[in-house]
Amino acid sequence: MREPTVRTQNIQKNNLKRRLYFFSFLAITLIICSLFSEYLCPYDPYLQDLSIAKAPPSAEHLLGTDRYGRDMLSRVIIGSQTSIFSTLLLVSFITIFGTVIGVICAWNGKTVDNILMRISDMFLAFPGLVFALAVAAVLGGGVQNAVIALAVISWPKFARVARSQTLVQKESVYLRAAKLAGSSTKKLIFKHILPNISGPILVTAVLDIGTMMMELAGLSFLGLGAKPPVAEWGSMMSDTRNLLTTHPWVTMAPGIAIFISVMVFNLLGDSVRDWLDPRNSR
Repeated sequence: MREPTVRTQNIQKNNLKRRLYFFSFLAITLIICSLFSEYLCPYDPYLQDLSIAKAPPSAEHLLGTDRYGRDMLSRVIIGSQTSIFSTLLLVSFITIFGTVIGVICAWNGKTVDNILMRISDMFLAFPGLVFALAVAAVLGGGVQNAVIALAVISWPKFARVARSQTLVQKESVYLRAAKLAGSSTKKLIFKHILPNISGPILVTAVLDIGTMMMELAGLSFLGLGAKPPVAEWGSMMSDTRNLLTTHPWVTMAPGIAIFISVMVFNLLGDSVRDWLDPRNSR
């Protein structure tokens, strides 16, 4: 009776592995394409030609042109550089910063823990995007300030995850044995704590990429992110939203790019979560 069960588990593992490899491939492809976006654009994304303004999609311009006659496909491709890399930079920063804060809170006891966790509670008490709007407005807009605004309000979730995982590891038998063996604090944290809490943090970070991309695009759409003529998907949608009913391809092109990118990173996050789930590793 065990044979079918083992066989089923092996099939599930293989399916999970294929899913993980497939969505990893798509995500890496998106990142590489955005890295070399300048060389992939069929036209100059900033070159204006009013004689072909608002031209519909055709063989010459696959996604049509905007109100200034700029090729939309080229602008979507070059816009990926700002949208994707700003998101990855933001997620990397809040992951590292939040993890450091969480480990410090769990390791150093009540006083430091109470102070830092109450600060994180203060940030979590406000609706995230509303708080980011306020911070971005104070800073004055721009991609850099939008990233800073979202970083200010997004690190507590990682601090909470890192803190809870560190507290579990701190009370484990193997860590007590390592302490009795004379391991230094640095060795305990970098050799024992961080490797054992990296799984949940990695899953949270990958799942957060899509959310951060949407929020960055939202700030740009509201005029608090990238400023024209910089090609950024949220800003491009904002600049052309009044053309949605008459020339929908101009607004839909960057919107579809956001949809595809967010979907790829969200599905990658789901695959990583399923792959790291202990129930699937038996």
